[in-house]
Amino acid sequence: MFFHKKQLMSAVTVDEANPRFAQLLLEQFGGATGELTAALQYWVQSFHCENAEIKDMLQDIAIEEFSHLEMVGKLIEMHTKNVDQTEAYKSTLFAVRGVGPHLLDSQGQAWSAAYVNEGGDVVRDLRANIGAEAGARQTYEELIKLAPDAGTKKTLHFLLTREISHTQMFMNALQAMGKLTDPMFGNIKPDSTVDLFFNLSSDGKDGATALNSEPTFKYIADPTPQG
Repeated sequence: MFFHKKQLMSAVTVDEANPRFAQLLLEQFGGATGELTAALQYWVQSFHCENAEIKDMLQDIAIEEFSHLEMVGKLIEMHTKNVDQTEAYKSTLFAVRGVGPHLLDSQGQAWSAAYVNEGGDVVRDLRANIGAEAGARQTYEELIKLAPDAGTKKTLHFLLTREISHTQMFMNALQAMGKLTDPMFGNIKPDSTVDLFFNLSSDGKDGATALNSEPTFKYIADPTPQG
């Protein structure tokens, strides 16, 4: 059961409305890396998780992501309110859709459940979540660079910071299971090719071998079919 506390997680202020920037903010409302995607992803994943502590963590973070969605929606509302007669407003999606947030990304593409990345393995899900948080953080970083006013920048900075916090939480959960750096987290053991590195570059440059050398990998310069 959810209760809506009518108080934002962090203050949202806009010094000067800018509907063109509001259209960019839609990326974090109805976009692939947005807060709705994250909230639903972590919530659904929690039902697959048998570890009580990680399950609780996933649900807590999911609820926090819903609060972030509320903050982004408020930002969009404030950037589009009382500007419906401006040329800037007429050049955005809000001229057709109306003011406030919509389940669209910045290009007008409707939100899709296909954005939600979840499966039946908690290690797989936590690793997917680290990637999701990285994508959201990158989007917020670019939005901060483009933000037209100090109030918006401060709100976005808070949201960016929480993406980093969530990443650390997911990493801690993997560490607790001994899976943070373990590539073999499934139930089926790999075959004998698991420790081979194939150099498939044809330009004579060999830079990748420095990253994939013994004792982890056996270097194969000219691979032949295995098995």
